[in-house]
Parts: sequence; structure tokens; C-alpha cells
Amino acid sequence: MALTGRAALIAALASVPVGVWDPSWTGILAVNAPLAVACACDFALAAPVRRLGLTRSGDASARLGETADVTLTVSNPSGRPLRARLRDAWPPSSWQPGTETVASRHSLTVPAGERRRVTTRLRPTRRGDRHADRVTIRSYGPLGLLTRQGTHRVPWTVRVLPPFTSRKHLPSKLSRLRELDGRTSVLTRGEGTEFDSLREYVPGDDTRSIDWRATARHSTVAVRTWRPERDRHILLVLDTGRTSAGRVGDAPRLDASMDAALLLAALASRAGDRVDLLAYDRRVRALLQGRTAGDVLPSLVNAMAALEPELVETDARGLTATTLRSAPRRSLVVLFTTLDAAPIEEGLLPVLPQLTQRHTVLVASVADPHVSRMAQARGHTDAVYEAAAAAQAQSERRHIADQLRRHGVTVVDATPDELPPALADAYLQLKAAGRL
Repeated sequence: MALTGRAALIAALASVPVGVWDPSWTGILAVNAPLAVACACDFALAAPVRRLGLTRSGDASARLGETADVTLTVSNPSGRPLRARLRDAWPPSSWQPGTETVASRHSLTVPAGERRRVTTRLRPTRRGDRHADRVTIRSYGPLGLLTRQGTHRVPWTVRVLPPFTSRKHLPSKLSRLRELDGRTSVLTRGEGTEFDSLREYVPGDDTRSIDWRATARHSTVAVRTWRPERDRHILLVLDTGRTSAGRVGDAPRLDASMDAALLLAALASRAGDRVDLLAYDRRVRALLQGRTAGDVLPSLVNAMAALEPELVETDARGLTATTLRSAPRRSLVVLFTTLDAAPIEEGLLPVLPQLTQRHTVLVASVADPHVSRMAQARGHTDAVYEAAAAAQAQSERRHIADQLRRHGVTVVDATPDELPPALADAYLQLKAAGRL
């Protein structure tokens, strides 16, 4: 079978007799001239890279842990076919470790005057915006001896959204909400709730709900049903200072706080309450206000996507002042922050009365499950010391939580998996008690 391309050229050079190799320049040129001519022809026949047209399309957003497909369209306006290797470069966090080489490199052939598409599949490992870097194209000639190489800037941004893993708890919390709202047979009554309707008394109803005037007008005992007050204002305040950067498991505390905030926002918007967002450390990082019930969750997810912990100490006075400006009337303020002693005792406690005088305040904090495991460790000297350190840390958190409760603050302290449902339960308890 006849050889073609590089194989044929190498075979031809290998067949030259040894005597032909003349050490003089004339001999060298005589032998290498065919190779030089072949390389020159191969380079000339390679499609030019700079004249290529490149455009992008595809996904502009994806949840963390999911994939995003970005399509690159390569147009070849030259009169020569394009045989190329292409590298579509993105930041390292756009892929799972070790998969970038396979995912970002493509081989393609584009006939003269035509176009072809290649798809790069991203699987980001961090929240935030991922911006496309350069596209590098190496164009080969027919023999593959020499190549043309160039780069193109083809802008594209994929926004990586919070995963909202706590969504799985929403159906059960909505069921509890319907009970509070009087839409099922279980009816509750709390101070400050709104009168809904009358119905016939059934065994087990609270006798305080009997409407004696209505009973006198009918032949059966009538009871009043109640529903929680609606259209209440909830302000979610994310502390994005240095303590939010501490990692709990595989993610920063801020990510766990976001997940709990999204579940609460979804539940509260279904309850007819208005939900706003404030992210603050030493300045406002995000402020979201006035969204409708149908738009609040997508807006929150989009606003949270770009938030990152800032390695600065949170200005508690500035946070309090901004919160009061953002919530001019009585609201439920849910503050996602740490229960570490120094930030609370030196920062939040001195200004806390300003918040509690006007608003109902709930503090939600992410606990580290590793500390709980350390507290239970036994068996050797190191484990005992670790258990003692963990017990001391837990005692300090309980002490801080007790201090906050003495100021009338509701405190929810739970691990990342337990915080979202625990926070939702605390909201429902406040609503059932008529404290919103």
C-alpha cells in the first residue's frame, strides 16, 4: 500500500544512500531541500487562523453541581479546508479536577467557506461568574509537518447559581403552612392572627375559639377559625465578613447560609409575605427589594450567585444602620452570622437593642458537624483532648446563644444539613404565635 503524507516523506528520506550525506553545506541542502519544500507547501496549504470567525451560544447559567454546554461556532471564510485542534480555555474551577484536558480540547475539520460547531461541557465547582478565556486554534497542513497557530477572544459568561439542595424540605414545610393557614382540618390560633371564617365545632377544638353569638343564632356550636397574618415583611441579612469564609465540610459557611435563606424565602413567599435580601460586611454587597412572590426566588438565586466571603471584620454598626434603613416598618429580620464570642460580644450585642426595639430578630448560625464528632471521640489521649476542646467550643456557642435570647432574639444553631428545615420551623412557629 502506498504511503502518503509525513510517512511517505520520512520513508523517502530514509531510503537515501549513506554516501549521499555530504557534510558540506551543499550536501546538507541537497538532502534537506525536499523536506524544506514539503514543509513550505504544507504551511501554505494550512488554513489561516486569524481570518476564522468564532461565535458562542449555549447556557448562560447553571446550578452548582450541574453541567453547562457552551457551543463554539467556527466559520472558515478562506479557500482552504481547516484541519485543526482547538482549545477552549476557561478558569480551572469550570471543571471537576483532572477533566479539563479532555473537556476543553476538540478536533475539527471545516471545509472552505463552511462552518462547524464544537461544544464544551462545563461542570463548575464554585459559585459565581465563569468567564471564557482565549480560544487557541492550531491549523494543520495536509502533511501535518508545520502548523499555523493563533488565539481569539470570544467572550461568554456562565453564572453558577447556588444549588438550593434544601428544596427537598419545601413540600413538608408547605404542608405545615397550610395547616397554619386554615386550609386543612388542623386549625391553630395565635395572638395577633386574622379571623378567617366560622365552622361547626368538632371535638378537640379549642373552646376559646367558640363564637357564642353565632352559636346562639344557630342550632350548632360555631367556632372561629384563624389564619396567620399575611403580607408581612422579612429581611434576610447575610453577613459576608471573614467568619462566613470558614469552611464547614466542603463549602464556606456562607453557602450553607444561602441554602437556608432560599428555603425560608420560598416558604415565606408562598405564605404571602414579602422577602428582601441584604448582604453586608463593611459595605452593601447585595440589596434586593420589592420583588413579587413569583420573582423573588429567581432574583435571590441570581443575586447570591456572585457573593463571596470578604476577609474583613463585619461592621456591626453599619450592618444595623443599613438594616434599619432597608426595613423602615416592623419586620422579621433573619441575620445569618456566626455565634463566635468576639464578633457577637464586641460587635453585635452593643447595637442589638436598636434592632429588637423595632423588629423581630432571628439569628441563624451554621454549626460545624466535625465539632460534634470531636466531642464524642474517646479511646486515646489525642481524642480526649479533642473532645475537651470541642466541648468548650460548644459551651461557648450555647453561652452566646443564651445572651442573644435574653435580648429577645430567636436563635437557630444547626449543621448545614439541619439548618434549612430548622430555620423554616422557627419561622412557622413565629407565624403561629402571631409574632410576625
